[in-house]
Amino acid sequence: MSHVGVPRGTVRKRRTLALLTTGVLTIPVLAGCSSGDEEAPRGVAQDIAPTARQAVADGSTVNWAIDALPATFNAFQADADSATTRVTEALLPTLFPMDKAGQPRLNPDYLESAKVIEREPKQVVLYKLNQQAVWSDGREIGAPDFVAQWRALRGKDSAFWTARNSGYERIEKIERGADDLQVRVTFSKPYGDWRSLFSPLYPKEVTGSPETFNDGARTTLKNTAGPFVLRGVSKADGTVTLARNPRWWGDKAKLDTLVFRAVAPKDRTKALTDGTVDVADIDPSAADRITLARRDRGGNGQPLTHGPGADVSPAAALRSYAVAHGSDEKAAEAEQAARAKTRKAVLAYAAEQKALRDFAVRKSLEPAYTQLALNGESGPLADDRVRRAVARALDREELARTVLGPLGLPAKPLGSHLALTGQPGYADGSGALGEQNEKEARALLADAGWTRGGALQQPKDTKAGSEAEKKGDKEGEDGADADTDEEKKTTGGAEKEEKGEKKDADKADKDADKADKDAEKEAGKADKASRDEEDTAASRDEGLYIVGDDDKPGANTIAHAPAATGTSAVPVLAPARYAAVQSAALRRQAAAALGEDGAVAAQDKQPGGAAGAYAPVGTPAPAPAAAKGQLGKDGKALTLRFVLPSGPGSQSLRTVGDKIAAMLEKIGIGTEITKVPDESYFKDHIASGVYDLALYSWPASAYPATDGRPIYAKPEPATDGSLLVEQNYTRVGTDHIDQLFDRAASELDEKAARDLMKQADARIWAAAGSIPLYQRPQLVAVDKKLANVGAFGFAAPRYQDIGFKNRQAAGSSADRKK
Repeated sequence: MSHVGVPRGTVRKRRTLALLTTGVLTIPVLAGCSSGDEEAPRGVAQDIAPTARQAVADGSTVNWAIDALPATFNAFQADADSATTRVTEALLPTLFPMDKAGQPRLNPDYLESAKVIEREPKQVVLYKLNQQAVWSDGREIGAPDFVAQWRALRGKDSAFWTARNSGYERIEKIERGADDLQVRVTFSKPYGDWRSLFSPLYPKEVTGSPETFNDGARTTLKNTAGPFVLRGVSKADGTVTLARNPRWWGDKAKLDTLVFRAVAPKDRTKALTDGTVDVADIDPSAADRITLARRDRGGNGQPLTHGPGADVSPAAALRSYAVAHGSDEKAAEAEQAARAKTRKAVLAYAAEQKALRDFAVRKSLEPAYTQLALNGESGPLADDRVRRAVARALDREELARTVLGPLGLPAKPLGSHLALTGQPGYADGSGALGEQNEKEARALLADAGWTRGGALQQPKDTKAGSEAEKKGDKEGEDGADADTDEEKKTTGGAEKEEKGEKKDADKADKDADKADKDAEKEAGKADKASRDEEDTAASRDEGLYIVGDDDKPGANTIAHAPAATGTSAVPVLAPARYAAVQSAALRRQAAAALGEDGAVAAQDKQPGGAAGAYAPVGTPAPAPAAAKGQLGKDGKALTLRFVLPSGPGSQSLRTVGDKIAAMLEKIGIGTEITKVPDESYFKDHIASGVYDLALYSWPASAYPATDGRPIYAKPEPATDGSLLVEQNYTRVGTDHIDQLFDRAASELDEKAARDLMKQADARIWAAAGSIPLYQRPQLVAVDKKLANVGAFGFAAPRYQDIGFKNRQAAGSSADRKK
């Protein structure tokens, strides 16, 4: 299923790093820093209906749904997307694809061997190529292709528009080995993730010049070296068509053609029932429909118990029949039209369900995880105590169950940022942050200064009114005397002062109680005066009060809720600090009434609310934050902006977001949830830092030292005062985390590198900028006659093995009669 996430391949520039020992985050216990002797937990198996090649028929076509046509066929450009990856996997060499356990494995179709042959004085890797490996034009794959790709990606020539160069900048030279089938790569500094290089490998015709690299490979690939070749791209039909490669030296592709078809996630079910596609990532609702369709196969013609009209009770059906055949002609006509519309919908739904019986849902866990991101650049979350409190309030097990439980998948929360369950480097490092504990979360917030009554307190050193000014003048006059008195204090005076402070504290408490009672009396008098006032401007305002118009008289007056007796509240102007909340609430009510999603426009969230928002007489002003149990500090409530995508494929994220908001409310943190279009979610909010909390996903990697570093690198200030965040959209990082990544990337001992990554993961947990929640579900609808395709999990597809079982290929689902 399509998800809103961050595409792999975002620009990464390695920077010089000072290996600092100061400022390192102190962690009492670093979970995950174990000896590494324990066995890694097993992941969820892939679900692809594995079938021996001899049982798969030759021929036919498979239509595979993708979100959109690839923006480019160059996987090293910034706008490369998931469709780019899907297509290029079938066309170009991947030297070390991931296996079922998420480990890189040598691909014998392209390599006989590849290993480090020298470590001193410099690291040298020798590749021995498969002597049969050729490009589709017949030329051998060789050292010139490696050299051209290195020069394009090493970062020294800005004419090449590259999105990532990780590892290529460490290469000193590439040369021919003992013969044309050997490639010798020498590194200027050690690089443990050398297997990540040259995948995909492009021909020198693409990488040899900036022109062909930047533009030539965007819309076509004339020279390829995979089981398929690119036959054509149709923007009108939204298709990328691949054909069997006649020069392919490996196992012959079972399919004649493989068509990737652009189908929006919301249209996947219709595409399946129409026979437009044979394979499609789907969401849980579509999976449920397929499950129901297969369950209803033996229904013997009985009406479906789901779908349009299924929830109509016998009594409601009888009433509908009576109205449709009653004496009221107008009502009967309307009811008959409604019944006809329902019958039509029922028939269409039944036909779709019948077509869905031909599909199976294959499910596993996707090699990606969903996280809660906490933006630590500014605001309350700039304080690591507040971030840790948010994290400690989360019941991650409940969130995982919410998404994975209904699908029958293991619902265990993820314990690592840098490996997924089942990968060799996986270890649960969440202990560095601590388990869910609301009491400790509240203690962290209290330590940060957020208290129950803080939202109603004036900021420190803030005084109001002429009395304060007079007091300030007096303090100025007495300042010199006070300083002199301070100098004359003795030890005995200090003891008296301590006792005096205690008395002052007790007196302050009594004064506060008295002030509260006086305020209530004054408020009562004000209410009475308003009720006695006749023919005033307020009473002529038809019982409405304005929310957010802070310049009008009375804007600082506290609004009171209606009395318990049921009498209507006096129309008053909402106080400035409550106006935004009230305005947002009104718009959510209006949106709900109109059937909208309740998103709050950006202008409606400005301080003071939107001027001109009205509420009817009797609508109570919002309760003070302290009354709701919400925390505050210096007169400001602790409220976090929670941004979520609004697209149809993001329902699970919104459900999780609502649960997180409820969990935070328990510890006194308010959330302002804003739903935004998927297309602007990252560009305008996540990447721009316009959020406090957000949910998005990162892909798994077999090379965490390389791929994880830009995600968790400490942001650096730019010359214009902004932050260079690379892919670290939480803006939270430390020098020590960067140091551990760099050490791991240079470590040639795999076990030592994994231990360093476990240490880095523990410190990422403790920094509390990113909280992993769960590994994403992978649900794929597949024609039940297809083999070796479905939910692949970690592993890369073997496109040459995909096909229809036995001789059933003659009638693929794309040719089914509707």
